[in-house]
Amino acid sequence: MLIAREKLKQNIIEYLLYMYQVEDTIRACEFDISLIEKRIIDQFKVSENIKVEVRDWYANLIVMMHQEKIKEWGHLSLLKTLVDNLYKLHKWLLEEKKDKNYLELYIIALPNIQAFEKKLNKNSRNEIDSCLTGLYALLLLRLQRKEISDGTLEAMQTFSNMLALLSNSYKTT
Repeated sequence: MLIAREKLKQNIIEYLLYMYQVEDTIRACEFDISLIEKRIIDQFKVSENIKVEVRDWYANLIVMMHQEKIKEWGHLSLLKTLVDNLYKLHKWLLEEKKDKNYLELYIIALPNIQAFEKKLNKNSRNEIDSCLTGLYALLLLRLQRKEISDGTLEAMQTFSNMLALLSNSYKTT
C-alpha cells in the first residue's frame, strides 16, 4: 500500500507493474491474510497503525479478487480501467495530438509489440496491455534469475521507452 501509493503519484506504469506483482503475491500466499502479514507486512519498519492500514489494504484486495473471480489469473478491474485509460491517451497522442516524440517511440516499438502479441497467442486488450504484459514477464524472469536473450531485452526496452513517455503524458493530463 505504501509503495503503491507512491508509485501511483509518481509513475502510472510502475504502479501497474507493482500491482500486478501484488496480485501474484496474494495468489502465492493463497489469499491467506495471516500469511501475507507474516511474509510481507511484518517486514515493514513502520508503526503498528500503518501495519494495520497495510493489512486492511491487502484484505480489501483479497476480497476484490474473490469478487471479480480472478483467483487464478487476471487483473483487478480498477487496473484494467487504468490500462484502458492509458490506451485512450496512447491513441490520442498518436491520432489527435500527433505527438512527434511519442509517434517516433511507437514506430520503433510497434514491430516488437506485434511480435510479442503473436508469441502470446492470445488476444490482448490493446497494445498498452501487451507492453505491460511483456514488461511484467521480463520482471518475473529477472526475479527468477532466468536467462534473457539480448533480442528480448532490446524489444522490452522499446516498450519501456514508449511507456515512459506515455506515463509522463498521463501525469500531466
